[in-house]
Amino acid sequence: MTPVDTKSEFLKGTLDMLILKIVALGPIHGYAISQRIQQISKDVFQVQQGSLYPALHRLEDRSLLQAQWRNTESGREAKFYTLTRKGRRQFESEVRNWEQITGAVALILGTAE
Repeated sequence: MTPVDTKSEFLKGTLDMLILKIVALGPIHGYAISQRIQQISKDVFQVQQGSLYPALHRLEDRSLLQAQWRNTESGREAKFYTLTRKGRRQFESEVRNWEQITGAVALILGTAE
């Protein structure tokens, strides 16, 4: 399977939803978010910095994430993101919407020719 280019292939909002899910698992910095998405998706999703960091800033501006500068395991300082209460509600709403959309697509694809 070839990796998906997030800029051209992701449905609008999908990257934000995936970021919210990863951050919901616990405080994490940007680079680790992209690594986790790539790892969990078995390399299907490879989020480039040019897509990731604007998304993180957008989510932070919308008060869905909050960030705090801390040291990483390697001793470098990085911005660690956590999910806000508003972010958790938004994530849950996006998951319900995603399930409705994918269910509808599955119905259409399952239609006999």
